[in-house]
Parts: sequence; C-alpha cells; structure tokens
Amino acid sequence: MRNTTILCGQYLRAFALIYLCLFAGNAISALLPLTIPGSIIGMLILFALLASQILPAPWVKPGCHLMIRYMALLFVPIGVGVMNYYDLLSKQFGPIVVSCLISTLVVMLVVGFCTQLMQREHIITTLETPDEEGKK
Repeated sequence: MRNTTILCGQYLRAFALIYLCLFAGNAISALLPLTIPGSIIGMLILFALLASQILPAPWVKPGCHLMIRYMALLFVPIGVGVMNYYDLLSKQFGPIVVSCLISTLVVMLVVGFCTQLMQREHIITTLETPDEEGKK
C-alpha cells in the first residue's frame, strides 16, 4: 500500500510540474504580441528548468514515461479532428505536398551542411592536438 501511495504521489508531482509549465507557457503566450503557441513556450520552460537542473529530472520522469508509452493513443483525437477538414485538405493537396517536400529538403540541406562544418572542425582540432608520441 505504501509503494502504491508513493508511486501515485510521483505521478501526481510529475503531471503537476508538466502542467504548470504548460499553464505558464499559455500565460506568457497570451501576453506576447507574437503567435507562438503556449505549449511550445511551456515546453521551452520545462527544457530550461531541466537543463539548468533547477527541476530534477526524476521528478518529471514518471509522467513523461507514461505519456510516451501512450503517445499513439494521444494522436487519435487529432487524426479524427483533421478528418473534419477532408474537403479542404483534398482541394489543397498539391500545395501541401510541395511545401512538405521543400521543407524536408531544406531541413536535410541545413543538417548536412552543419554536420559537415562540425566534422571539419573536429578533424582540424584532432590534427592540431599532439598525440602521445609527439610529446616524447
């Protein structure tokens, strides 16, 4: 019984922290003149808290694992909602596909270019660093 109570407390704490970040993001989004979704701002707040170790990762881990485990189920309402706009999507199918292809190509080019830059810098720093034999 005690283990169940502790586990429920951990889940409640995790969900409370995640939702607090979401509500803070929504509040900030309402105040900003930009059209950034509150959920994105809340996710950035959660990331900043975890990265700065203000918020310990084990505190949100149970809730995150539970959401990831049932992620496919969480997408069902979104898929059903998209089907309400089937006629609009079918009329705009061409532009949607073209924009998806172009954005995918741009992302692939940017990632490839950045990877090449990082690899080039890694090779240069490796060549500049003397090895054990060079020190002797």
